[in-house]
Amino acid sequence: MYQKYIKRLTDLVLASLALLISLPLLLLVMVCLAVGQRGQVFFRQQRPGFREKPFFLYKFKTMADLYDVQGQLLPDDKRLTSIGNWVRKTSLDELPQLFNVLRGDLSLVGPRPLLMEYLPLYTREQARRHHVKPGITGWAQVHGRNAISWEQKFRLDLWYVEHQSFRTDLLILLKTMKQTLRRADVNAPGYATAPRFTGEIQVS
Repeated sequence: MYQKYIKRLTDLVLASLALLISLPLLLLVMVCLAVGQRGQVFFRQQRPGFREKPFFLYKFKTMADLYDVQGQLLPDDKRLTSIGNWVRKTSLDELPQLFNVLRGDLSLVGPRPLLMEYLPLYTREQARRHHVKPGITGWAQVHGRNAISWEQKFRLDLWYVEHQSFRTDLLILLKTMKQTLRRADVNAPGYATAPRFTGEIQVS
């Protein structure tokens, strides 16, 4: 009942309220990024959603498109702009995903949607994270976010798949607000964001 009806209604109500409240902040960030990044404001990337169905995720763009001599993108820490670094640390880069929530691509709470290229690397157990709709924040995000290992992230995501409830979602949202104010666990040690997933772990 909750997962099929109440969760979606809660997402629509809370995402709409959040967009209304944050509209001045959204506009301010857009202006700052447009000036600081020469007009590059939004980042769009295809991600796997519920049952691995692809959708386009929207965020504020925090990295410049810089390439090496072979035409490969430079590492994240080389591309992260000054204004982008501030937007990322304050988690303001996540705000455009509220539109994804209204569209039904995302929930407010669920396992974070990762990269499409990771799909072939998952074990059958790890792939169970797609049995629920992905979210802006989740159980793994409030238990370490980018500062924990991939093994821990998958274990926490799978815990959420089995224990999804209104009470759990409310707890995650409250913890997320606290974590955002503290600017905690935004980066993995030694990385601008987090290391890439290579498929070399098991979830016990």
